[in-house]
Order: sequence, then structure tokens, then C-alpha cells
Amino acid sequence: MSLYGFKRKHGLSFSGLGSSSKGSSFLRFIASHKIEILMFLPFFIMDLSIRIMGYKIDFYPAYYIQPNLFTIIWTGLFIALAKYLKGVIGKIFYFLMFIISFVMFLTNAVYYSLTNFYFNFSLLELASEGSSYIADTIKNTPVYVYILAIFIFVLAIVAVKNMKKGECFQWKKLLAAVVIFICLHLIIPVTMGSGNKNLKWNSFKKARNVYNEFSDTNKSMKVAGLYEYTLRNLYITFLKPKEKISDSDRKFLKNIYEAKDEKKPNKYTGMLKGKNVIFLQLEGMDEWLLTKKNTPNLYKLKNESIDFTDHYSIYTGGGSTFNSEFAVNTGFTTPISYNENVYTFNKNTFNNTMAKLFKKEGYAVNAFHMNSSEFYSRGINYKSWGYDNYYGLKDILDSKDKNDLSYELDRKLIENKTFYNKMFKGSERFVDYIISYTPHTPFTTEKEVGKLVAEMKYGKGKIPKLSEEQVADLMVGETDYMVGLLMQALKDNNLYDNTVIVAYADHYLYTINDKSVLDKYKETDNNLINRTPFFIWSSDMKAEKIDRTNMQMNILPTVLNLFGIDYNSNYYIGKDILSNDYSSLAFFADSSWYDGNAYVADGKVTNGVGISKTQIEKKSSIVSELIKKNDLTLKYDFLKDYK
Repeated sequence: MSLYGFKRKHGLSFSGLGSSSKGSSFLRFIASHKIEILMFLPFFIMDLSIRIMGYKIDFYPAYYIQPNLFTIIWTGLFIALAKYLKGVIGKIFYFLMFIISFVMFLTNAVYYSLTNFYFNFSLLELASEGSSYIADTIKNTPVYVYILAIFIFVLAIVAVKNMKKGECFQWKKLLAAVVIFICLHLIIPVTMGSGNKNLKWNSFKKARNVYNEFSDTNKSMKVAGLYEYTLRNLYITFLKPKEKISDSDRKFLKNIYEAKDEKKPNKYTGMLKGKNVIFLQLEGMDEWLLTKKNTPNLYKLKNESIDFTDHYSIYTGGGSTFNSEFAVNTGFTTPISYNENVYTFNKNTFNNTMAKLFKKEGYAVNAFHMNSSEFYSRGINYKSWGYDNYYGLKDILDSKDKNDLSYELDRKLIENKTFYNKMFKGSERFVDYIISYTPHTPFTTEKEVGKLVAEMKYGKGKIPKLSEEQVADLMVGETDYMVGLLMQALKDNNLYDNTVIVAYADHYLYTINDKSVLDKYKETDNNLINRTPFFIWSSDMKAEKIDRTNMQMNILPTVLNLFGIDYNSNYYIGKDILSNDYSSLAFFADSSWYDGNAYVADGKVTNGVGISKTQIEKKSSIVSELIKKNDLTLKYDFLKDYK
């Protein structure tokens, strides 16, 4: 019975609902489009459910307009095609679109519920490896996923049964629907803003960047919705024309990666074999901050270590902290010849990462940091590097009072019971990758973590006026306190004599506003400003100082050799610093370089001792080839077939 007939039979009026005209118009619209609404609901519920499942993803909540608009226009297009096609073809088309969407809904729901990542078509390459886990996957999927799936399927069946067969092919209406779809599809990304066109550290925060790059599955789903995500992901994975590597570039890389590995054992090979490892990445720990007064625990460790006194952290505008993580874990660095943030390379295949090589030796490998897994797309990147887990304090805290920033204190990395147990209570040999945070901008006591550390020292309401330098000193003191807790935890859990600490800074303290502070402590008129601490500690290892110039990409091969882990030295940019034939070298983002004696920029010695033109040309050529190797390898995922 129609709504109009129902009203006449029962003598009903809707005037009591408020404005009679508005109420009647709305109800008439619902009544006249009830079939279309019924057809729309299964698709909309699938998309909304998928995005709500990812509520912990700290990016684009489900109520944001763009993903909902994408879903509306895609579903609208499906419905238009179903309506305007002739006869039973429309019903068949609708049901076919539903089945395909339903499969993608289930796939994403199951995969996300088990891994905390949305499905990516690139995973199909691993289908044969995962086939043996299908039974366990079905068993471990939450019950609510199946209940929701049954409800959606029943709703779709009802929609199909109530659909009317098209009397004729209405091509004009269909053409209008397609034109409207195309126009809206072009407009929606524009509403996300312009994004960052150049290399910026915060590009991962911008919706337009996420949509354009489509490298982070979680953020991409949240910004695009199920249907736009599925089709765009399919296009990028299989259909988007890939830039082909030239024959000369391919030959260049093949000559490198297929060459004989010339590395040789040295007196340090296997010295630390079988021990646990803690990689300690120290936020902003510039060399002038690491002192006996400010950081007594780190100072003590450094003086009991193999101390690499001429280490350089390459600074990039695209996220220097994550660049260090990338360099230490993969042996490569941010591309220099083109703009691309390294957190977008999570689809690349890195077969020889630190995590994967240690896991082959039977280690559990986990990362620990204050920030969430969404920041710098760490969750996805650490998974692609082979980590068992990336743990972010912000992700595991039960409640996050926006006014309580105590989780930004480095001590919480050890004091948090969950972190403590995962770091020190496992039954396996372990690699823990710990990233500190506290010495972070802004260097003021008026807000954020600077206020917290100042109140702990002076008390609330008693903080004197402090300079940025003094605040930085307080902040690194907090990091040092965490290191003290770490060392005590090793002792308390009988791990002290069987654990190695690899400590280094992510970058120099470029985040400080008062640059005159840096002028007091280091050379600041060239890239030698990037010199930072790097040392390797073990309780039974003799302390020594190594003055060979090196950089972040040297850390991984050096550590692998110390642990006696077999690796191919051709597969990295840097070499083992402790090898007998190591040649001192650090290069920077502007292609300048330093060999411990001369700093060369634009083919000229601008600092240090003079060297011959022939030597300059030779080393400049080496740097150019390393940069070319780095950039081409990442751009074309060239190491995919090298294991």
C-alpha cells in the first residue's frame, strides 16, 4: 500500500510533526525513493562499518565528509546503472556489484581485525604463503564481523527482490549520472586541500598527500572510503603505468647487486654473537647535550663503549627522525635526487632489513615509542621491515586526557607495565628498538613536555625563567633518567651481561629556535653541524674510540658484523665501520661530503685540509654513485628480487 493510500484509509495527517509542508515533503521523498534507499543501505553500511572498525587510527574520523561523499557517489553510480539498464540486467548488475563489494568488505574486516591494517592488493603476491592460515583466520575473526555480514547480506537480498525491472535502456539518464559522478569525483579531492608539494616532515598528516600517494593503507581507507579505496588501490597496484627504469640505470644497479661481496671478517666479527640488542634512538641528542652533568647515565655508557666519535646524522626536511629509523633498519636514506618521504616506501620489498636478519637468527624484534602507529605511518613501515610489533604508548593507554601529556616523558617507556613486560619479560632473545621523545620542540617551560620536566625539577608555580638551552638540558635529563631505568631493568631481569645497547641520535638539535646556542658548541656554517653521538655498549666489551667518519647508513652493517650475522655488503649504502678496509666518508642531502679531513661542497674544499683535484673527483664520484644507487633502488624497488 502506498503512503498516500495508508493516510486516506486511516485518516492520518502529519501536520503535528512540525511544519506540515516540510514534514510531508520529507516523507513523500522517503516514500517515493524507498527502493533506492534500500539499495543504498547495504553499500553504505559496509563502508561505514569498515571505517568505524579503524576508530583507533588517529586520522580522519568516520564522520568526515570526503570518504562519505566518495561512498555516496560510487553507490549512486551503481544504483543508476542498475535502474537505467533494461530488464533483469539491472538486478544482475546490482547484485554483482554488491557481491564484489561484500567480498572486499569481508576481506578488509577480517584482515583489519587480525592485523590492525586494511587489505592491500599487493598482498596477493603472498597469497600462497598465507593459504595455510585460512582456517585459523576464520576461527579468530571476531563474531561481530559475521553477524554484521549476515545482516548486510540479508538487506541486499531484500533490496534485489524489491527492485523493479527496467522497462527500457534509459541512456540519457545514465549518461547524466556518469557525468555527475565524474564531476563530483574530481571535486572531492580538491576539498582536502592542496597538501605539501615539497618534501615536508608533516606530509603524512595532510589528507591530500595521503590520497595522492596512497601508500598508507590505513590512512587511505579512512580518507577514501571502501569503494574509492578498493578501486584506487587496484589501479595503483596493477593498472597504473609504472615508470620504467632505463637500460643504463638497470645495468648500473645490476652491476652493483650482482657483484661479488668483497667484505672480509675482522677482529670484531661475531664479538657480540647471541646477545640481546637494544637500539636506542635518542631524539635530538646533540653531542653538546651529552655531558657528565646533564646525562650521567648516557655519559657513563658512552665512555664504556665503542665510541664512534665522528658520526653524522643526515638531516632532511622530510622527517629527520623517521629518516634515521629508515636508515638504521634498511641501510638506505631519503632520496636526494627527487622528493619522496621515506615513509611512503612501505610497499617496497626490503629483504635484508635489520629485523628480518635478526629474526632469521631466532630473535623477537619489537619497536617502542611514545607516538601512535599512525605517526609517520610507523605501524605499516615497521611491519614491512619485518618487526613483530610496533608499540606506541598513545595506542595502548586506556584513556588520554588531552591535558595530561605525561606519556611524553621518556621515563614512561620503561615505567609503563605493558612496555616493561614486553621489553624484559620475554622468553626469546630479543631486539628492542626504543625511540625517545622528550627533548623535542618547543623548548619552553610554558607548555607541553617542557613544562612537565620543569615542574618536576622546580615544582608547580616555582619555575624560574629559563633559556631554550636550559630547557633542552632539562629535557635530555629526562631521557637520561629513562636510560637509568633501562639499565636497572636489565639488571633486575638478569639481562645486564647479555644485552648490547646501540645508541645514536636521530639528528642534531636543529629544532631549537635560538641558533646562537648551536654556534657556541659546534661548527654551524656547513653540514658538519650534523655530527651526533653514536656508540655501542656491552658490559664485557673493552671501551675504545673510533675516529673514522661515518653516517646512519653505516650502523646496520657494523652491527651485523659484530653479531656475526651473514649479510651481503652490496645490499646497503654504507659499509662496516670496523672493517679493515673501511674508507671514512659521510655525505649529505646537498651532495657535499666529508672524509674526516676535508669537507667538499660543489667540488671545492671549504673546510679542513686541502686535497688534490684527483682525490676530490674520485670521492665525489663515489658519493654520486652512492646517491644514485640509493635513489634508483628505492624508486624502482630494485632489491625486491635480491635476498
